[in-house]
Amino acid sequence: MARDYYGLLGVSKGASADEIKRAYRKLARELHPDVNPDPAAQQRFKDVTAAYEVLSDPAKRQVVDLGGDPLSPGGGAGGPGGGMGDPFGGMGLGDIMDAFFGGGGGGGRGRGPRSRVRQGEDALIPVELTLEECATGVAKDLTVDTAALCSLCHGNGCAPGTSTATCDTCKGAGEIQQIQRSLLGQVVTSRACPVCRGFGEVIPEPCRQCSGDGRVRTRRTVRANIPAGVGDGIRVRLAGQGEVGPGGGAPGDLYVEVTEQAHERFTRDGIDLHCTVQLPMTAAALGTSLGLQTLQSVEDIDIQPGTQSGTVLTLRNQGMPRLRGTGNGNLHVHLEVVTPNRVDGRQAELLRELAQLRGEEQPELSARAHGGFFSRIRDSFAGR
Repeated sequence: MARDYYGLLGVSKGASADEIKRAYRKLARELHPDVNPDPAAQQRFKDVTAAYEVLSDPAKRQVVDLGGDPLSPGGGAGGPGGGMGDPFGGMGLGDIMDAFFGGGGGGGRGRGPRSRVRQGEDALIPVELTLEECATGVAKDLTVDTAALCSLCHGNGCAPGTSTATCDTCKGAGEIQQIQRSLLGQVVTSRACPVCRGFGEVIPEPCRQCSGDGRVRTRRTVRANIPAGVGDGIRVRLAGQGEVGPGGGAPGDLYVEVTEQAHERFTRDGIDLHCTVQLPMTAAALGTSLGLQTLQSVEDIDIQPGTQSGTVLTLRNQGMPRLRGTGNGNLHVHLEVVTPNRVDGRQAELLRELAQLRGEEQPELSARAHGGFFSRIRDSFAGR
């Protein structure tokens, strides 16, 4: 069954070429894999691209209007194509219709010359941001190397004072015809003119600055306003700041891809932040308060007496801002109780006194009272 190419682009069967192009560009920008990584969106992007390829070609669109599918193996409606018994040699329905009923230009497919002016490609540039810049947003002046409009020929590719000329080989049609014989007679097929490459015109004197392309490579500075809440891998689109198209065509878009630098105190998990605070053993036991520098301000934290290592305190709305929407994430403070690895005589005496007051048995006293492993071995040899 033939696919509904009009439905894929969301246009009516009577849509003009400009309406079809506008519909495709709108969908392509929404579904392009660089913008929308969803697998379903990527498949739909392929479908709408195929639909545009068909409906922007008058011959293929004619096949669709006749109920066929020019992208099917058979080239359209009416059975299989291109097998051993196929008298048309695998030609599509559009080729067969043109061969017997003619198409513009004396029996060819009649697509006509293609324009030298084409849409420019998108460009991508990376930018490194600190966590603070991701949190507040920032304006960056970025240096980019892209194709820009040629200042000498202004996009037409011709040397100053000259212009394009009609191709002598195809007479401006952009294609040449070829006659083949089949069981049903002569079949006329068309292909792009090899001299003008399908443009229907040639440039006798190309511009010396761009060599006839209508654009040149240049370095320029672009101001990128990066919103608050971006993160590693996020792309910010700058419309119309990409590559200028061949022949001076409209530029594509520039995508700025964010690389977030590691922070010395905070780690990021989406819109939430995490940090670790070390507490002396005495502070954890007695309780205390301390000031913690967050991304937004200094927050007072109350440490309750008897706090254990591994306790997590959550500070609401002290995380990263949402990229789309309002409000911030949270800051999770992980408390780590630090036991001193060295104590002097007086400190050791105080700790023993504390242990006695708390009725805590000290490991070294326990070992003497019950006999350690090596003590038991020594006693066995002594006959005790």
